[in-house]
Amino acid sequence: MPSLYDILKEEVFALEIVYPICCGVDVHKKFFVATLITTEGLLPRYQKRRFSTFNNQILEFKRWLLENNCRDVCMESTGKYWVPVYNLLEDSINVTVAHPKFVKTVKGNKDDVKDSKWIGDLFRLGLVPGSFVPPKEIRILREFTRYRCKLVNCKSGEKNRYQNVFTVCNVALDAVVTDMFGVSASSITDYIVNSDTYDPGHCVSLLKRSLKKKASEVVESIEGFQMTDAQKQRARMIREHYDFLLKLIGRLEAAIDTLAEPYAGATTLLCTSPGYDRRSAISIISEIGTDMTVFGTSKRLCRWAGLTPGNNESAGKKKSVHIMKSGIYLKPMLVQVAWSAVKSTKTPYYAVKYAEIAKRRGKKRAIIAIARMILTATFHMLSTGEVWNPSDLQKVDMPQQLREKQLRHDLQRAVKLLVANGVVAPDTIQIPEQSTG
Repeated sequence: MPSLYDILKEEVFALEIVYPICCGVDVHKKFFVATLITTEGLLPRYQKRRFSTFNNQILEFKRWLLENNCRDVCMESTGKYWVPVYNLLEDSINVTVAHPKFVKTVKGNKDDVKDSKWIGDLFRLGLVPGSFVPPKEIRILREFTRYRCKLVNCKSGEKNRYQNVFTVCNVALDAVVTDMFGVSASSITDYIVNSDTYDPGHCVSLLKRSLKKKASEVVESIEGFQMTDAQKQRARMIREHYDFLLKLIGRLEAAIDTLAEPYAGATTLLCTSPGYDRRSAISIISEIGTDMTVFGTSKRLCRWAGLTPGNNESAGKKKSVHIMKSGIYLKPMLVQVAWSAVKSTKTPYYAVKYAEIAKRRGKKRAIIAIARMILTATFHMLSTGEVWNPSDLQKVDMPQQLREKQLRHDLQRAVKLLVANGVVAPDTIQIPEQSTG
């Protein structure tokens, strides 16, 4: 019978200890619990302390780590509570931020102290994959680009509300004009909202350019409308908020341009790819940064962005797999870039790829595939510093005459190979005059 010491020794050394001195941290809003693990002999030694999330306590935690020669810390990415701790530790300590699903403990046997100990034990054995945390400059830029995304969504919501105000008041102007926020439509809606009377002739005088041809339709879409003073007041509030959002977005874009100046080279590089413009390139850089070595490969970057299907197989049966839910800001931006790329008239590369995939897999899967191609190209462009130039670009952009010539050349080489190896006789095979690929 082996002794208890031999059993423990076998179990402990079955896994390699990656971090002999490390610390597991369970972070909350008002406090965090830290467990310092020191491995000197067979079994680890634990030191547990509780700190407040105030800056002086975080700095005290940092001094405690350095006094114990601890340079590796792992903590769970709970909301935004980990950010203050990370900000004060990142200059001198290697901080690993872990996704909660990788450090989750068993229900019914957990508390703050046990959670920090469990995080530390997993991290000590190298069982916790770290999350990607970009440098501080990129994080600041990302805060601005994400805020702009929220404001643009809010602006779209206000546009819809403003249009609905007129719809429920029997104004069908949106059925005549293309843009309810164009010059002519805005002049008419402002007149309706800010006037107590309605003059069809004045509405016709507000029309500009090509919309003058639809003067009769415009008048018919407005006549008989019913709008109370309260509804007019609500419409004015929505329009004021919409105008305020426009000004705020303009100020925000100016601040983003200033923050993105250090990354002007990377922005210009990405703009060589179809689908990208300066604004979308800055948004992508704010999410993934410019250093691609942290991802290692393009496949890992695409998986992190949520553009690859997951694995869901059990007992030899493959269940339905969908793309992952990660990349809630990056993925929608890449899809927008992909739609712009497939509709580009300058370079039909992605349009051809999209058409081929959409025939087999459908439009939704095809656009996700194009987004993954664009992200893969982005990875290689930022890694090598080369402009967008895919290896099969020539095949897509090749003229029809040159494509037929190349196909005929390939067929001639194939015939020579078959004849040389005795597969077919020279007289039994003939290349047609017009070949189709």
